[in-house]
Amino acid sequence: MSWPPSASDTPPGSSQFFRLHQKVQRWIHRQGWPRLNDVQEQAIPLVLKGTEDVIVSAATASGKTEAAFLPICSALLDEVDDGGIRVLYVSPLKALINDQHRRLDELCEDLDLPVHRWHGDVPGSAKAKVLTKPDGILLITPESLEAMFILRGMEISRLLRALRWVVIDEMHSFAGTERGAQLQSLLHRVELATRRRVPRIGLSATLGSMESARDYLRPGNGQAVHLLTSSHQSGDTSVIIRGYVNEAPAIEDDETDGGTSVERIGEHVFTTLRGGNNLVFFDRRGDVEVYADRLRRRSEERAVPNEFFPHHGSLAKDVREHVEDLLKGNRPVTVLCTSTLEMGIDIGTLSSVAQIGAPPSVASLRQRIGRSGRRGEPAVLRMYVTAQEITADIAPQDELRAELFQAVAMMSLLIERWYEPADTSALHLSTLVQQIMSVIAQHQGAHPVELFQALCHSGPFAHIDQTTFASVLRDLGRTELVQQEPDGLLLLGRVGERIVNHYSFYAVFAEKQEYRLVHGSRTLGVLHVTTPTEVGSLVIFAGRRWKIVSVDDQAALIQVEPSHGGRAPRFAGGRAEIHDEVRRRMRAWYESDDIPGYLDATAQRLFDEGRAAYRRFDLAQKPALAKGKDTIVFPWRGDRILNTLTAWLTRAGASPVRDGIAFTVPECTPAQLRAVLQQLLLEDDTTAEDIAASLPDTAVEKHDVHLGKPLRTRGYAAGCLDMAGARSTLANLVDRLPEHDADLITGIPSVPPPLFAAPTAYAVVDVETTGFAAWRKDRIIEVAVIRIAPDGTVLGEWSSLVDPQRRLAASEVHGITQKELVGAPVFADVAPALAAQLNGAVVVAHNASFDLSFLNAEFARTSTPFSPSATLCTMKLDNHVHQAGRRKLHDCLTGIGTPAAHVTAHRALADAKAAADLLCHYLATAPHDVRNLIIGSELSIP
Repeated sequence: MSWPPSASDTPPGSSQFFRLHQKVQRWIHRQGWPRLNDVQEQAIPLVLKGTEDVIVSAATASGKTEAAFLPICSALLDEVDDGGIRVLYVSPLKALINDQHRRLDELCEDLDLPVHRWHGDVPGSAKAKVLTKPDGILLITPESLEAMFILRGMEISRLLRALRWVVIDEMHSFAGTERGAQLQSLLHRVELATRRRVPRIGLSATLGSMESARDYLRPGNGQAVHLLTSSHQSGDTSVIIRGYVNEAPAIEDDETDGGTSVERIGEHVFTTLRGGNNLVFFDRRGDVEVYADRLRRRSEERAVPNEFFPHHGSLAKDVREHVEDLLKGNRPVTVLCTSTLEMGIDIGTLSSVAQIGAPPSVASLRQRIGRSGRRGEPAVLRMYVTAQEITADIAPQDELRAELFQAVAMMSLLIERWYEPADTSALHLSTLVQQIMSVIAQHQGAHPVELFQALCHSGPFAHIDQTTFASVLRDLGRTELVQQEPDGLLLLGRVGERIVNHYSFYAVFAEKQEYRLVHGSRTLGVLHVTTPTEVGSLVIFAGRRWKIVSVDDQAALIQVEPSHGGRAPRFAGGRAEIHDEVRRRMRAWYESDDIPGYLDATAQRLFDEGRAAYRRFDLAQKPALAKGKDTIVFPWRGDRILNTLTAWLTRAGASPVRDGIAFTVPECTPAQLRAVLQQLLLEDDTTAEDIAASLPDTAVEKHDVHLGKPLRTRGYAAGCLDMAGARSTLANLVDRLPEHDADLITGIPSVPPPLFAAPTAYAVVDVETTGFAAWRKDRIIEVAVIRIAPDGTVLGEWSSLVDPQRRLAASEVHGITQKELVGAPVFADVAPALAAQLNGAVVVAHNASFDLSFLNAEFARTSTPFSPSATLCTMKLDNHVHQAGRRKLHDCLTGIGTPAAHVTAHRALADAKAAADLLCHYLATAPHDVRNLIIGSELSIP
C-alpha cells in the first residue's frame, strides 16, 4: 500500500478514514489493517464533533479502544495544547491500566501526545510529573480519582482545565454497582470543577440493557447518548461441557485423591491443557488453590515442569504479576484464576479457556470466552460440571442436575447475545455517605444546600430527596462523621477525619481485616481473620502447602513454612446472584426435548437424568414436593426473588432454608404452605422495608454502619429485595399448590359435592396471630366469631384477646400491643366458649385454610373438642361467582359495591364483620353457589 493511501487502497466501507489526522492514518497503515471495522467507522464523526456522549458496544478484542482513541488523538493533534489533562481514561483495574498504557503509548509515541498512568502502584515521581505539567491522556482508577479530589482538591480545576473527553472502559463492570455510583459522582464533580459538560465515551462487550447503559453514562439525559453496536460477531467458538459424577465429600473436606470429581477433572486439565497457554476460571478462590496444588503435585509426580499457577485477589501483587508475565512469555502456562483475569489485560494468544462449574453470569461467560480466540483463531471453551451420585437419600434438588442446566441455560442465552442488565434499584446510600465526606474534604467544608445541589439535585443521586438527604446528614452527625458549625458549614467530624485520612477511604467497597501470609521475607498474600489461624495449622496457598509457624494478631501477620500437608483456606465472599431469566431458561430446557450438541457422553446422561427427575416429580405442574415432614418449593425464579421470599416467610414464622434453585420449609405440608402464602398475599400492604426491618443485619455496603436503622432498612429493601417479583411468585405458587394435603394422596377433589341443602347456621371467624406458621410456634392472639342465620340475619358476635404465651410479633399488621395482652386469657381458657360458637355451624373465613389451621392447632393443645360441621371460604366464594381473581377482603367487598370502611381496622372482630358482610351478600344473591362451595370438615384442616 502506498502512502498516503488512495481511494482504491481503502475499502469502500472506510469513508471516515480520511477524516482522521494524517499521523493517525500513518499509524493505521503501519499496523497493516485492511480496513476499520464498523464501530470504528461510526465513532469517528461523533467523537470528532467533540460534544457527543457515545457508547461503543462490541465483542472482546474488536478494537473498542481504537474506536475511541483514533478520533480523540486526531482531534488533539488539531488543537493547541494550552496545558492540562485532555483525556481521562477510567478503568476498573490497575492491571488493565498498565496494559492500556502500553497500547496507547504505541499509538501516541509518534503523535507527541503523552500518556500517563495514575494508580496506587505508580511511582510518586511519575505522578509529580503530571502535577507539575498536566497534559495528554491520563489513565486512572475511580479510587485514584477519588484520592486526587481529596488530596489535590484545590488543584483539580487547574489539572483538568483542558479536559475534552472521559473514556470509561469495561463500563458494564461499573453500571449498577456502588463503585459505579462513585464513578458517576466523580465524573459529575469533574464537570463541576471544569464548569462545563465533558463528553463521555463508554466501552463494553457485555451490556445487558442498552437503555440502562445510556442512563448510566449520562444520568438524566440517557436518550441523548449515541449507541454504536458492532455488527461484527466474535469468531467461531468450540464448546464442550464435560460431566462428572461426584462420589466423594465436598472439596473443602477432602484430603484424598481417590475417585473424586476434583481428581478426575484435574487429571483431564493436566493432560489436555498441558503444553499450551490457557486460563481456567473458578468462582471461589479456595477451589483455585485446591486445583493449583493438585496440578503442581501431579507435575512433580511425573517429573515434568509445573505449568499450572494460581491467580486471585488474595495473592500478593508480585505473585499475581509474576503469573501475568509468565502468560506473556514463551513457555506454556495455564493459569487457574477467578474473575481477576476475566477482562481487559492483553495476555497474548491463548489456546483455550476452561470453566470449572457453571459460570456466575452470562456476561461473565462472554468475557471469559473472549479471552480465547484472538489473533483470528477460534475460541475454545471447556466447561466442567459435577453432579452428585444418585443414592437412596439424595435430595430432589440434586436429582435435577441443576448446575448442568444452569450452564446450558447460560450458553443458550449467550448465543442469543443476552446479558444480565445492570441493577438500577439500589439507593447507593453508602456511596452517598462517602461522597459527602469526600466533597467536604475536597473543599475543607460545605453547606448542606451546596452538598444537596451538587450530589442530588443536579448530580447522580437524583433519586435522593431533600428529606432523605437531611436524614443522612443527621445520621452522619450522630456518628461523628460530620459536624456542623454555627453558620451551618459542615466539616468532617472526629470519626470522619480518621476515616477520610486512611487510604482505604478511596474505595467504596469494604476491606475486611486481613492477615498477611509471609514466608521468610516474602509476602504471599492475605487471609481474612475468619480463617482458622492456629499455630501448626496446614494451609494451601499460592498453589503450595504451608504450615503456620506463628501468628501475630497485633501486626496481623502469619508466618508459614513449606509443608507436605494442607487444605485450602476458606476465603470470604459469596457467589454471584443468578438472574431471573437464567432460571426461566433452565425451566425451558427441562421441559424441552432438545439435547445440546456440546455435551459429552457423561454430561448428556446427567442431562437426561435431570430432565427425567423433573418429569417424574411433575414439576411442570406442581411447584412443590412433600419430602417427609418438609415441603421443597421450586419457584424457578432468580436469587433476588428467592431471597425475598425466604425473608418474607421467615418474618411470617415459617423458617425456610434456601438450597440453590429451591427452598425448603421444614415441618410444613404443601397445603399448610399454601395457606401461609395466601395469607401473605392478603397482607399486601407488607413492603420491602417491612421485611428488611425484620432482618438481623442490613448493613451490606461499606458505610451502612454509619446510618441509622431506618435508612439502612430503606437501602437494603431497595437494593436487595424484589417485592414485585416475590408477590408475582407467591400468586403463582398459591394457584398451583394443593388446597388440601389429601389431594396429594387420594386425589379427592378440592370442591366436593354439596353436603347440606340448608345449613342451620354460619360462624364467620377471623383470627389474629403472632405469625403465619400455625404448625410451628405461632399462636392466636385474638379471635372473633359472627353467628349468621341461613337467611343472613346476624345472630350474635363474640371476640376475645388471647395470651399467646410467647413474644408478640407483627404488631404493625394487627395493631395489637403487648400491653393489651396483659391479663388476657390463654387459649385453653377461651376454648369452650369458642367451640360453642363454632361447633355445629358452617365455619366461614376469608382464606379459610389459614384460620382453620390455627384453630385446629390451638384446639389440639386443649381438652376441648373442635368439630365444625363444614367450612366455607369467602375468598373462594367471591372468585367462584365473579372469577375476578380478587384475594383481599377489601377488594372483594369493593367489587360487590359494599362499603368496607371497618376493614381498615384490621382486627379480628372488624375482619369477621367484613367477611360476614360478604357472606350475607352472596346468601341473598347466590345461595346456590354458597351451598355448593361448603366443604366437609374432614377436608378443611390441612
